[in-house]
Amino acid sequence: MNIPKLSKNKQFNNGGGEQYLFDHLLYCVKTETPEQVIERFNRLFIQAQGYDDQKVWECLANIIGNPKSSEQFPLTLNRCCHILVNRWQLSPQTQGYIVDLINCFKYVPRSLHRGYVRSFTEQLRGCVRQFIDSDYYTQLKRLASVIGEGKIRKEEKKEEILGNLINRYPYLYDHCLLGVGSSIEQQETVYKVKHELEKKFDTNLSRFVTYQLRVAQKRENGEPIDSRIITPVENPTLLSKRDLGRSLKEYVGVAENGYSYKELSRSFVAHTEGVRNYQIFKDNLYEYISQSIDGKYGKNSFNKRLYEQFQGLYPEYNNKRPDEFLKTRTYSQIFNYLIVESPQNPNHLVFMDMISNMGTTKTIGVFLKLVLTCTRLKPYLEKRFSILFNHYESFSKDGAMWLVRSLEKVNVGFSVNFSNVVDMSFLKRLYLPSR
Repeated sequence: MNIPKLSKNKQFNNGGGEQYLFDHLLYCVKTETPEQVIERFNRLFIQAQGYDDQKVWECLANIIGNPKSSEQFPLTLNRCCHILVNRWQLSPQTQGYIVDLINCFKYVPRSLHRGYVRSFTEQLRGCVRQFIDSDYYTQLKRLASVIGEGKIRKEEKKEEILGNLINRYPYLYDHCLLGVGSSIEQQETVYKVKHELEKKFDTNLSRFVTYQLRVAQKRENGEPIDSRIITPVENPTLLSKRDLGRSLKEYVGVAENGYSYKELSRSFVAHTEGVRNYQIFKDNLYEYISQSIDGKYGKNSFNKRLYEQFQGLYPEYNNKRPDEFLKTRTYSQIFNYLIVESPQNPNHLVFMDMISNMGTTKTIGVFLKLVLTCTRLKPYLEKRFSILFNHYESFSKDGAMWLVRSLEKVNVGFSVNFSNVVDMSFLKRLYLPSR
């Protein structure tokens, strides 16, 4: 493919090598077709030869020749990619090119040079391979999977693994698609896609529940169900209709002692708002959680272990009035204990134990009950599930179905309790008719 010569009169900001490179790519993506831009990208970073702009070569040479700059090359290349992604994601007609862009990295030639002196081309390819081995590339592939959903030809799709389901869980994006050093372009793209997918899921869930209600009413009245009158709506989750129904009833309707999770959370917040000291707050929070644990399972050992966990949290503050920062740290530590601590220590036996004894619906209900006490806690819960998602990303969907069900139910719980784009109040009228 022929790529046009850029005008020699076109001037870019040359305040730094990286900035000239960014301005150059931004100009190209605005003025050329996606095919031409991908051809440019391929010559510049993949083949690392045959590029038509000498100034760009000089900028790259300066970056690679500077030890400090070369260490930051994965970040620089990440920014270059997102300048293109940010432009193409705006239109459905160009979103498929994001997948093509990521596919370019499959063809980086391996260096056969074994000497001490390497050519510029070999050095540049080596830097690109560093990018491929970085978290930036992993995040970029996930983003391409989300934006390019449906754009990949069926014969190119691989066996369904957990990682391919990333497009279903926008609440993971802040942690799975962004990281330290994410560019402004990357953040803008991720936030836009995240909000679009959240709205899409909320809308589809609302439509599906409404459809199910209409069908149920027809059956109850003994009337025939005519698809020409009531248009069928597909279940937007990977849960069965029965499992989804149980989840909705649990997360919206009466959950414990005649109250919904929202009502219980409001009561807890009011009760602990002026708590005298941190020890009392911990005791109250322990009771708040343990009330949601199935009786036999809790009495066997869970409640005892949970109580010991609470007692070990920040004992130096026990006699002091807790501020919001200390309360938030406490919630965070409890999420670490109940779900998973960190990527470095991905132990999640407590979470697995809860699911084995209580099921996914009740277990996710415990976490939802905690988040409902303060929406500021939502990112902490999202972070825990992003760690599990990363840990099981290469597993087959069937091999980690317990996690898939959990992720789906977190999605449902967030949608019916935190949606600000779709009116879910009809669910409250359905599951809490006397309120």
